[in-house]
Amino acid sequence: MPVGETPITIIGNLTDDPELRFTPSGAAMAKFTVASTPRTYDKTTNQWQDGTAMFLRCTAWRDLAQHIADSLAKGTRVVVNGRLRQHNWQTPEGDNRSMLTLEVDEIGPSLRFATARVERVQRGGATSGADAWNTAAPATGGTTASPWAGTPSQGDEPPF
Repeated sequence: MPVGETPITIIGNLTDDPELRFTPSGAAMAKFTVASTPRTYDKTTNQWQDGTAMFLRCTAWRDLAQHIADSLAKGTRVVVNGRLRQHNWQTPEGDNRSMLTLEVDEIGPSLRFATARVERVQRGGATSGADAWNTAAPATGGTTASPWAGTPSQGDEPPF
């Protein structure tokens, strides 16, 4: 991450379905808003109290943008990590304005109150990540090549 970047993580709910667009050069871009509302427990009333909601506009690019549009929907509780960006502009009347946005690096559904099923995406026709281990040709001795297989003499025991 470049010097001077402001990384943050926010947890909240999508206020609407992510909007997928494409630049003139064909790059995918997803825009969405995350609402994060702090909650505190009031011991005198034995109830949860909502604080002031914060709405943060988020932007994701390329493959991540398409994965977001395919996977997430309005109301989904998400954990978003990215870099704060400040946008400054001047209105036609000459007033200065600014807005903070989040350029998304990572995002996923929160599993605190939900479950999710992860599907790996193949890139460029090649298997990536852990899938490469699971689809590798069997090693000598009839065992499957994987990060846990070690040498054939170790059998099925993990290497730790």
